[in-house]
Amino acid sequence: MRLRVAGAVLLAAAAYYVYLPLPSGVSEPWKLMLLDALFRSFMQASDVVHMLGFCHSIHMLNQVVSWVEEIEARSCPAVHVTDSALGGVPTRIFQPKGGKKLKRGVIYFHGGGWALASGKMRSYDLLCRKMAEDLDAVIMSVDYRLAPEAVFPDQYHDALAASRAFLSAEVLQRYRIDPERVCVSGDSAGGNLAAAVAQQLGSDDSMTVKFKVQALIYPVLQALDFHTPSYQQNQDVPILYRPYMARYWLQYLGADSSLEPVLLANNHSSLDQPNISPTTRSKLNWTAMLPAERRKHFRPVVQEKGRPGVVSEVPGLMDVRAAPLLAEQEVLGKTPKAYVMTCEFDVLRDDGLMYARRLWDAGVDVTSDHHEDGFHGCMVFANLPIRSSVGQRSENSYIRWLDQNL
Repeated sequence: MRLRVAGAVLLAAAAYYVYLPLPSGVSEPWKLMLLDALFRSFMQASDVVHMLGFCHSIHMLNQVVSWVEEIEARSCPAVHVTDSALGGVPTRIFQPKGGKKLKRGVIYFHGGGWALASGKMRSYDLLCRKMAEDLDAVIMSVDYRLAPEAVFPDQYHDALAASRAFLSAEVLQRYRIDPERVCVSGDSAGGNLAAAVAQQLGSDDSMTVKFKVQALIYPVLQALDFHTPSYQQNQDVPILYRPYMARYWLQYLGADSSLEPVLLANNHSSLDQPNISPTTRSKLNWTAMLPAERRKHFRPVVQEKGRPGVVSEVPGLMDVRAAPLLAEQEVLGKTPKAYVMTCEFDVLRDDGLMYARRLWDAGVDVTSDHHEDGFHGCMVFANLPIRSSVGQRSENSYIRWLDQNL
């Protein structure tokens, strides 16, 4: 009897910890709750380890990720997989066996807030393996440096160096990649890097080979407004909570973590900040760029007076290499044909929607692929053990677009 009571108490406690009120439209809410409970456990444990002085919380998280998710480069009957380097940056390469003589090519940057994850993770390995087989394409998954050891612009420089090497005649010939069918892509923070690289190389007239397309998966693109409708609507929706995104930005930009509440209140982008011009503000004016069904009842949060000098303290906030949404229209117009995936229940939804709108206004051919029941990170959960329904649909949609446009 006592064991039954104890079991019931433990079960109730576990259910209490796992249960989280979620929007009615989100895909498979219980799967998302379980994911969230797992992630919260890891985050809380890493914070405790950090406070006790054993190691940095990010190191603890990456150790867990490495232990649980990282796998060796193993070839299969359809795809040859090797670990190599691209422009001096560690890269996992997926080459389809057989097929056409010249292959399509995709360089891919993983997500993880510029601080977590790896292209060697099982989820990314399976994604790239599927892309290689389904597209008959060479996929190069880049392991750029991570925070806290590396801060902006280190990750950007790694992504740019790898991309330049990817587009070089030597690499294209070695891997038999068609120079007219190359793509830059990434998800979340990796989507940020892909967008920044597409801007830089699109405007570089010295490049003899340029990307044909860019494919951005729920990208993070700005850090001046943490009160867009999607940030307001989804601030308590897993797996990317609004405070987490502010924390990732501060780590990436090498800034003091004490600025987190300043960013969350939009006190860093107040009207009394002299370094933020009206032109800059117009580039993330969601009241003009988002359709009514995304704006909903939400209102802009613009502080009259804020924390003085934050933009001077953290210049990366205004650097287009870190915040591609702030790029000039002329720069955007030189970037390749674009695919931008967004998810309704994602704080970053409006970053992607605004970027798609700005690309379109600049004359770029854009496909905006919005998943009404999607959440941040869903695509990498397409496989077991989660096997998310929206994850599978989003992955198939992404690969289908590449097949039709690359």
